[in-house]
Amino acid sequence: MHNRPLIGITMGDPASIGPEIVAKSLANPELYALCRPLVIGDARVMARAFATTGVNLAVRMVASPAEGRYEHGTIDLIDLHNVDVDTLAWGRVQAQAGQAAFDYIVRSIELAKAGAIDAVTTAPINKEALKAAGIDFIGHTEIYGDLTGTEDPLTLFETKGLRIFFLTRHVSLAQACRMITRARTLDYLRRCSAALEQLGVSRPRLAVAALNPHAGEHGLFGEEEVRELEPAIADARAEGIDASGPHPADSVFWHAARGRFDAVLSLYHDQGHIAAKMYDFERTVSITAGLPFLRTSVDHGTAFDIAGTGQASAVSMEEAIRVAARYAASFRRSR
Repeated sequence: MHNRPLIGITMGDPASIGPEIVAKSLANPELYALCRPLVIGDARVMARAFATTGVNLAVRMVASPAEGRYEHGTIDLIDLHNVDVDTLAWGRVQAQAGQAAFDYIVRSIELAKAGAIDAVTTAPINKEALKAAGIDFIGHTEIYGDLTGTEDPLTLFETKGLRIFFLTRHVSLAQACRMITRARTLDYLRRCSAALEQLGVSRPRLAVAALNPHAGEHGLFGEEEVRELEPAIADARAEGIDASGPHPADSVFWHAARGRFDAVLSLYHDQGHIAAKMYDFERTVSITAGLPFLRTSVDHGTAFDIAGTGQASAVSMEEAIRVAARYAASFRRSR
């Protein structure tokens, strides 16, 4: 049993679909064959999620991961007991929900840093709820980066074998264009290659997506490729990194999905998000690379509009747990 990786699963915003998709996911016996899932959350919120989803599982509260039994039919849960369910409303921004979600994350970091769990999988949180609680972070990646002392952690999407890194993320498109520099691109190619090796990819092949149509046509449609990207790729290759491009963005993701590349470095948020989500929206999983432990997440939001209805699909949550289980051993060996 202990050969299965132990995955800490944060419940996410308790007013969101997070508790519901955690409940639905752990009703699937297949996940217990792959890993030992441990929920970090609130037992009363989980009970409420059972009522809305129709999931019929027992909850076994544990004080530490070592106490869990990890048998299908029972959810092992570390209960932080930090939500007043009598005043918690489904589908609304609330300070107590933002604080609770943050508390689950903090506990997951403590457990992962101590080596008590092998990886972390996170349910969605709400930025406005964090703000209402006075928590000055805009998302999961920033929280995990700051609380682990990781500068500029990488975001990696995986969708049915297609892997996409992001040179820039939550900035305006104009700002993203200004951030496409030779130095930044080279730094990311180094770190992306190292991150793939941590996940067990030997001699990873990296493709860089172009910014401009037709990869700029040698400066006819823009100079970023000639001025910044091509020199960075040449620098990376001189260091032994298998990088190529810049490749036209309208085809590079298609080639990567068919195995020509192990990952694509997308230059801005929507360039890579659109490719991944069009390929398979529900099975797109976010991996935070560069942390001292492996972290995966669903790549969707809190869906307040359907929270509490039991309608939310758990496909992305299940896939995030599977990805964590698949990579946990390789990541652990690389440390």
